Amino acid sequence: MFEHLDKLQDLEDRYLDLEAKISDPSVIADQAAWQKYTRAHAKLTEVVTAYREYRRLYETYREDESIAQNREDEELAAMAEEELAELKPRLEAYEQRLTILLLPRDPNDEKNIIMEIRAGAGGDEAALFAGDLFRMYTRYAERKNWKVEIMDSSPTGLGGFKEVVFMVSGTDVYSHMKFESGVHRVQRVPETEAQGRIHTSTATVAVMPEAQEVDVEIKPGDIRIDTYRAGGAGGQYVNKTESAVRMTHIPTGIVAQCQDEKSQAKNREKCMRVLRARIYEAAQEKQREAEASERRSQVGTGDRSERIRTYNFPQGRVTDHRIGLTLHKLTDIIDGDLDELLDALMTEEQAKKLQQVK
Repeated sequence: MFEHLDKLQDLEDRYLDLEAKISDPSVIADQAAWQKYTRAHAKLTEVVTAYREYRRLYETYREDESIAQNREDEELAAMAEEELAELKPRLEAYEQRLTILLLPRDPNDEKNIIMEIRAGAGGDEAALFAGDLFRMYTRYAERKNWKVEIMDSSPTGLGGFKEVVFMVSGTDVYSHMKFESGVHRVQRVPETEAQGRIHTSTATVAVMPEAQEVDVEIKPGDIRIDTYRAGGAGGQYVNKTESAVRMTHIPTGIVAQCQDEKSQAKNREKCMRVLRARIYEAAQEKQREAEASERRSQVGTGDRSERIRTYNFPQGRVTDHRIGLTLHKLTDIIDGDLDELLDALMTEEQAKKLQQVK
């Protein structure tokens, strides 16, 4: 019998309590409370549904076991034994699934994210690759019905980016995207390469959970704000007013800047969101370094200097080095089809967590 049944029963009791609350007219009248209870109810639906099915199968298994042992009717006992053989692997599969569902979730999994993509080694080709990655993530976000909002960017004349910072908001964004932090490498023949030689370029991706005011307390006196005129590639989009904003968090030296909006007020608001996310990420990184056991439960180290993936255009393949997975569907992946890659990384993370539980 599954060892975590008491915990599962507690979750079902909580689920039923929430079900009663969201049907209560007095709660429905209070929209904030109703939405809070509805979200909590939705989070428990998958584990409670699996638990109920497991319990139904287990009860059938016990009945069949009793019939098979009593042998009062040999024909019925034989049928029960056949059903037992069929039920056993199904019960084991449900136990595995329930164990995974009971694993502690990353507290940031439900959060929106701020992503940063920076061109690395490779000059113009690296900037073009950074642009490719930005479009890849944008298309993936479209598939997931997530919203993408550019916070700051430094475009190049060829259609790439020296740097682009953007927010992705939606359902469980961080849980899917947290594995993208690190160095991405591309191998391809640049359009400007007359000899047809393959060049290797890199871009660095950082994924940070969006931090709320309750996550990070920033005192007004700890921030230095500078304003300046926004400028673009080749002198384009040069603003005549000082609408661009740079914020420096004095205690940590962390800096954020935004110039994509023509309004200084909007740039200030975006800049503060980026700054808060960077401070939160820095604090989390410090905690991860202090807690080695937590780091071991993650896929890779999450270190931005770690080469995590190679996109090889001549061979049409993408290789994720952390889990040794190679997919020969580069065109689809660059077009935003990331589900197979990200699902494999999530599965690996779950497997490592399960090893720690055992």
